[in-house]
Amino acid sequence: MDHQFVLIAGAGLAIMIAASVFSRRTGVAAPLLLVGLGIAASYLPSTPEIHIEPELILAGVLPPLLYSSAVNLPVIDVRRNLSLIAWLSVVMVIVSALVIGAVVHWIFPSISFGLATALGAVVSPTDAVAATAIGRRVGLPPRLMAVLEGESLVNDASALVVLRTAVAGIAATSGFSLGHTILDFTWAVVAAVVIGLLVGLLTVLLRQRLDDPVLNTTISFAVPFLAYFPAEEANASGVLAVVLAGLVTGAMGSRRFSARDRQTQATTWTTINFILESGVFLAMGYELPELVDDARVETTTGEIAALVLIVVGLLVVLRFLGLAWPALAARFGPDDRGDQVRARLDQFEEKLDSMTPADEREETRLRWARRRLARGKADVEFEEREPITGRGSLVLAWAGMRGVVTVAAAQTIPAGTPHRASVVLAAFFVALITLVLFGLTLPALIERMRFQSESAEEKRDSVHALLRQVGATAIDTLGPLEEQSVDGRPVDPKLAVAMKEQILPRLLTGVRQVRETRPDTIEQTLILQRRYLDAMRDALASERGIGAYSSQTYRQVESLLDAYEQRIVGA
Repeated sequence: MDHQFVLIAGAGLAIMIAASVFSRRTGVAAPLLLVGLGIAASYLPSTPEIHIEPELILAGVLPPLLYSSAVNLPVIDVRRNLSLIAWLSVVMVIVSALVIGAVVHWIFPSISFGLATALGAVVSPTDAVAATAIGRRVGLPPRLMAVLEGESLVNDASALVVLRTAVAGIAATSGFSLGHTILDFTWAVVAAVVIGLLVGLLTVLLRQRLDDPVLNTTISFAVPFLAYFPAEEANASGVLAVVLAGLVTGAMGSRRFSARDRQTQATTWTTINFILESGVFLAMGYELPELVDDARVETTTGEIAALVLIVVGLLVVLRFLGLAWPALAARFGPDDRGDQVRARLDQFEEKLDSMTPADEREETRLRWARRRLARGKADVEFEEREPITGRGSLVLAWAGMRGVVTVAAAQTIPAGTPHRASVVLAAFFVALITLVLFGLTLPALIERMRFQSESAEEKRDSVHALLRQVGATAIDTLGPLEEQSVDGRPVDPKLAVAMKEQILPRLLTGVRQVRETRPDTIEQTLILQRRYLDAMRDALASERGIGAYSSQTYRQVESLLDAYEQRIVGA
């Protein structure tokens, strides 16, 4: 059996790699290929029956997948799109679950309202894996990508809370309770937020004290489970706790982790994400025959087809309606909304300019207020620079693929529940149809929308501008090179001249240029480079909090600083 398992695992890895390579060359989304290959493999003669426990997916695979995505999602993108993300991932998930539950129970009275709502809950959350893979390839605007990724992170938590309440209603004699659902959802969110923030903060502080990439990576493996299981034990949303822990780690890690730790973590989690994600989609296709056999004993092909088509139709209609509301609100809202906000910010700025701080405490409060002012102005410019137009809303509506959570969550419905097999099979076909329907047509839709993308030259100019800005801030903070001292001794004037032109814009390079000088000069060079590099990191973190540049620009500048840090450490 062990030998057979090794062969299956090896064949699965080979299929994942082949699908990934084929996807890059053909443009077909890898999840679609993996599901298709899994279905094909399931019908090969002599293939063993493989049953993956749904609890293993929800508790063993989903936490690291969500953590990996959350760590890489910029907090500023979540903040700027929070209202739309919350609308889609919380309100629309609950509404979709209840509407689908009511319609399915009305058309198929033998399916209880609790079970029908459970079906609505498991098919409500979208899976952004295929959509974002397509978006990166065909040039979907970064803001739309951020909305899809943010929605996908949070809607799993919403759906699982509604599912848990619906399943409890199935077992209870009183049936499904809307009031209980609201209370349960509120507790699940509040407790998960607290646990996720605490786990993220404490593990970041612990990892900051460890100068060992092996230990740091090991702790990072444990973080999603440290957040997930305590939250689940508290009857909160383990999934949401994992997302919060990932967001905290990503936000704080840029300042508190070394470049080596960040790059090691990025490579490791990218590999884990690829294996788990690909494996789940492959297994999703492979389980089709087993699901079909289980459903045959309690329903007919026509009933399953009708149930699937009704649910898919409702999902499409509800998603379009859900995105039509914010789109119409933006279209018919005041045209001068940005001007109004800008006028209020200008009045606030005039008030700040007229203030004279009397002590250090008031000076600190004034600096904080000016940062808030700068962030407000950057937010207004962002809304004008990257608005979500009607075309963007159409793409978001059409990017409603379902995937891993839908299939795994459906199988957690208790065994012995009447019509359970039919609901599980229907959930699988809903996920499969949406993956194929939206996945194959989304690239053409995005290309037809003709979104304006930032040119390579504009991206390069933004990176250079941010580099100059953080470099200038570092010099303003530390003072000119000529005024620096190392261990109480003034810097060699020749060294100051040699380094002065290399700090901006080429960032603290010059180690090789001074290698042939005196050893004490080399030591001074390394100390100064690290000093200015740390100041530039602080300036970058401050600028990132304001958000005057795109997330991609901040990420590129951080990568440059990481590369220079590793060069200094290795010098």
